[in-house]
Amino acid sequence: MTTCRIQRLFFKHFIVPPDVTSRSISFIPKHKPVEESDINKLKQFIEKYNKILVVTGAGISTESGIPDYRSEGVGLYARSDKRPVQFQDFLKSRRVRIRYWARNFVGWPRFSSFQPNANHYALKQMEDNEKLSYIITQNVDGLHYKAGNKKVIEMHGTAFRVMCLGCDYEIDRHKFQKILEDLNPDLMIESQEMRPDGDVEMSEETISKFHVPQCPHCHGDLKPDIVFFGDNIPRHRMEKIDHLVRSCDGVLVLGSSLTVYSGYRILLEATDLHLPIAIVNIGPTRGDSLAQLKVDAKCSQVLASLRKDQS
Repeated sequence: MTTCRIQRLFFKHFIVPPDVTSRSISFIPKHKPVEESDINKLKQFIEKYNKILVVTGAGISTESGIPDYRSEGVGLYARSDKRPVQFQDFLKSRRVRIRYWARNFVGWPRFSSFQPNANHYALKQMEDNEKLSYIITQNVDGLHYKAGNKKVIEMHGTAFRVMCLGCDYEIDRHKFQKILEDLNPDLMIESQEMRPDGDVEMSEETISKFHVPQCPHCHGDLKPDIVFFGDNIPRHRMEKIDHLVRSCDGVLVLGSSLTVYSGYRILLEATDLHLPIAIVNIGPTRGDSLAQLKVDAKCSQVLASLRKDQS
């Protein structure tokens, strides 16, 4: 049985279709209805500034069916004892790399099928209306681009590209999937258990038989173009982000707890520059004390009203 055939059977029976996920499985934490006064305050914030730098986190993509890491009760950490692979472990251990790519291979058809939600389209409208300076996203899901945004920096990279650790070779993730399929035509998925992040539990025996190609140019190891935990954001990317902070007239954070320092650092720099800051997120964030406006709400509750006004 071919890999494609096995995957079709597996996903048909055990994975919820993309258009159903948001209705049947909620990765959105408990939240209160947004106050009308908070919506009005955010409207005033957006009306006042014309070069708003938007920082987005996992909270804007949960409504597309993608779980986040830290949300109470529904995040990956709350629903599973599994943790993301660490960069140093990926570098040092071939077994870790094989395990990563085997699970990623099985999860890719599902992950790559996710679609933008109302939050992404609201930001597209802000860009069209020239209210948006740029989007700096902490997400690797590519949904801002799928929604049509052009002014996007993917701070932590993208899952849609694969890179070599030894040279400048890159390949589109969809093309890489075909290479993996050709290398593993007889892969059998033995387990039906799925983790909240779309990963699947696979036996060590199955993983040990999985084949991962080396770079065709230098025979180096390949990894997704993602900043893993314990890795550093490329310097040129951070320099671009610093420039965007200095050139904007306000910062709007959407759906991020700002727990990761790379996101929080943007607010520290904005504070040093005396820039106004607004945050929309369910629950507290690391940057609340730096913000002039904090709206504790689901992003779409707020952005839906803003999008209607901008129409």
